[in-house]
Amino acid sequence: MATGCAQKWFTPTQFRDLDPGKCRTKFSPCFSRSSKQSSILFLYRRRKYKGCCCVSNSMNGCQGEGDQHPKSKMPVDTIETRTLPAVPDCAMAMDSLNSTVSQLQSQTPLTTSGIIRIQVPIEEQIEAIDWLHSQNELLLPRCFFSARTPGDHIYSLTHSHNNLLDGNGNGNGLAIGNKLLSVAGVGSAVFFRHTHPFSHSHWISIKRFLSERCPLIRAYGAIRFNSKAKVSSEWQAFGSFYFMVPQVEFDELQGRSMLATTIAWDDTLSCSWSNAIHALQKTLSKVSTVIVKLPKQAPPTLIKSSDNTPSKAYWDLAVDRALQMIKRNDSSLTKVVLARSSRIVPTSDIDPVMWLACLQVEGENAYQFLLQPPGAPAFIGNTPEQLFHRKSLSITSEALAGTRARGQSLALDRQIELDLLFSPKDDIEFTIVREAIRQKMEVVCEKVVVKPEKTIRKLPRIQHLFSQLAGRLKSEDDEFEILSSLHPSPAVCGFPKEEAQLLIAETEVFDRGMYAGPVGWFGGGESEFAVGIRSALVEKELGTLIYAGTGIVEGSNPDSEWNELELKTSQFTQLLKLAFPQRQKVDCI
Repeated sequence: MATGCAQKWFTPTQFRDLDPGKCRTKFSPCFSRSSKQSSILFLYRRRKYKGCCCVSNSMNGCQGEGDQHPKSKMPVDTIETRTLPAVPDCAMAMDSLNSTVSQLQSQTPLTTSGIIRIQVPIEEQIEAIDWLHSQNELLLPRCFFSARTPGDHIYSLTHSHNNLLDGNGNGNGLAIGNKLLSVAGVGSAVFFRHTHPFSHSHWISIKRFLSERCPLIRAYGAIRFNSKAKVSSEWQAFGSFYFMVPQVEFDELQGRSMLATTIAWDDTLSCSWSNAIHALQKTLSKVSTVIVKLPKQAPPTLIKSSDNTPSKAYWDLAVDRALQMIKRNDSSLTKVVLARSSRIVPTSDIDPVMWLACLQVEGENAYQFLLQPPGAPAFIGNTPEQLFHRKSLSITSEALAGTRARGQSLALDRQIELDLLFSPKDDIEFTIVREAIRQKMEVVCEKVVVKPEKTIRKLPRIQHLFSQLAGRLKSEDDEFEILSSLHPSPAVCGFPKEEAQLLIAETEVFDRGMYAGPVGWFGGGESEFAVGIRSALVEKELGTLIYAGTGIVEGSNPDSEWNELELKTSQFTQLLKLAFPQRQKVDCI
């Protein structure tokens, strides 16, 4: 795996003072001599990747297997992060970025490929969701990803990953220990999309732009639940997977903020340095620095129409058929997850960012995400389920299954909790999920620890059975293996996976798309993926498609499972207060 680059821009004086005899790392200049008027960048020489990747034009890092270029097997030549001096507000941060990018326009790099992040710390904490909403008029791809809780350990920038220096190479760009809470981005410095299923070569094509020395250069995106299923029109722009490294990014930190731009170029992709700079300047000229705080309450909305796919009658038949399969002696199927798509068309357009902001109110112990390729609907969600988190070789995953509503009082909530803990039907469903994840992790991990074996995870609206699994990968390259083996988990598919997938394909009459697929980000030394449940696809004039699923095991009842679907979609439908007054009263228990 590539080692990355030095996160430091040396001035000519600093470079002159370097003692070659004391420097064990071999450096090579990235920019021509003309760039010395601002700074000189030096990079670590990097090891080459084993394997290959697919590239194509327009800075799409993924193409057909037969369209390979020799250099596409290697990481890009330059990966670098530059931190400019901190400023008081967003407007000054934008001025600083514009000035720096203008200077870079005349600095032709000596390398033929690379990615450079330029970031400006902002002294005030601004919510990333507010910044993203301020960019609503931009017809650009956009993304958003946030931690489950403000103190989530996965977003802690440790000392080794927090070399955020100012423009003079001094360590006062950000205080050690700042936590990255939420990320919002518009435009793509480089994106990765293909109609073919996500493969190892596609994973390499993403990782070649990433380095553990530049931890905030990340590719955010999602993968389809079933890449072999026919793609419906509403999911067409997403392909089998879609990832983007934001061109302009706003980071919400604990106590501070940061605005950043990323420039990516690769001559083998027919995207030169000058083209990348020009594209970035075009995007920067449209980005708004006027940030208005979003209300965390959606305006009441009336509904033109709403319908469910499948209908309740078809759902009953599907659940009964699944139960018959589970009971058959010649079938190994023990669980299958069936899902529903609910189309709601309101009288006025739904703002996906506004909805996401409302979901943050009840976002404790849940990830919030938004992914929107250019010209596509927005895929948004508020999911409690982690697929996996990797930091170096350490990896964690979670088992989540069984669902109950919260109680109106502490006593009732405790009673419901105990009912879930000791329910034989829910224990079967949960055990299937936990043990399947354990077995998959044991294939690529030296040791897997499950702790606790079973407990309750409480969310504002519902509660689940929960367990955490932790292990240590044998190799960092096993990241792709763990992703491909954990998805789809029994929590969103069933067990055994192959039989469950076949029954889902035969039963469901809608395209899940990215619903229940991996949603998250790849980084150099760290990656994080959630499971894209509790999610919706939102598009202007066409309304929204809200997705939910439920596990069918022996003892399941069609009516109870339908009610569970209603409970899971209530976080969206309760925002439509005038349309569902009665349902809101029931679902907010």
